[in-house]
Amino acid sequence: MNNNNNREPSSLGIVGFGAFGQLAARHLGKHFEITAYDPSQNVANVAQHLGVTLSSLHSVSQADVILIAAPVSSFENVVSEIADACNPGALIVDVGSVKVVPAEIMRRMLPNHVDIVATHPLFGPQSARQGIEGLKVAVCPVQGNRHAQVAAFLRKALGLTVIMTTPEDHDQEAAVVQGLTHLIAKVLLRMGPLPTRMTTKSFDLLSEAISMVQHDAPEVFEAIEKANPYAETVRRRFFDLAASLSVELEATSTTQPHNESGH
Repeated sequence: MNNNNNREPSSLGIVGFGAFGQLAARHLGKHFEITAYDPSQNVANVAQHLGVTLSSLHSVSQADVILIAAPVSSFENVVSEIADACNPGALIVDVGSVKVVPAEIMRRMLPNHVDIVATHPLFGPQSARQGIEGLKVAVCPVQGNRHAQVAAFLRKALGLTVIMTTPEDHDQEAAVVQGLTHLIAKVLLRMGPLPTRMTTKSFDLLSEAISMVQHDAPEVFEAIEKANPYAETVRRRFFDLAASLSVELEATSTTQPHNESGH
């Protein structure tokens, strides 16, 4: 992706080199010169393997494109430091699971001389094991006009299916799509161990869905369920409907005629 000065290749700074930051580096390494920042000391070997240079947050924030893959809990502090270091014309992109709150933080805290695009790759390391071509990514314009450039790059260079949306529309749909998926997975895992021998195809698909999210970092579930402003409403409606269905089933069982044969 070219920057404003049309230099190739552009530099990419990844802020947060956890599971998704590393996944991004694997697929973006041939398009960018990558530096990364992560407070953990356990990422040095992975960075070296991927050809990524680890550096300070200030240094990484001076790249042409800055990819924020930090947890929601530290997002505001990270953006504050990026705001002090980023160069005019930089492109700031985040990849979090929620969009309303991060978009507001970036719009409020980052300078007017940068472009801001909020994105949400609708996949993670587990679902991307076979490659990312054809997988979906949501793109939300926040500031500037380079969202079209970002969308074109994601389509043409990475083969992703791009969904243009707003932070509000994204979070409303994600509250159902992600919120319920992770919620159901958490409940079923607590009911485990789940059957693996005498299973139906539908149960196998459910188990596969659980396996895709069960190894996500705890902060991912926390963000999906607590940082999304629409998640609580969806969650309460789901539990209310489940409770209502339970009442219906109990009522049905009490009205069924008893089998009195033998008496």
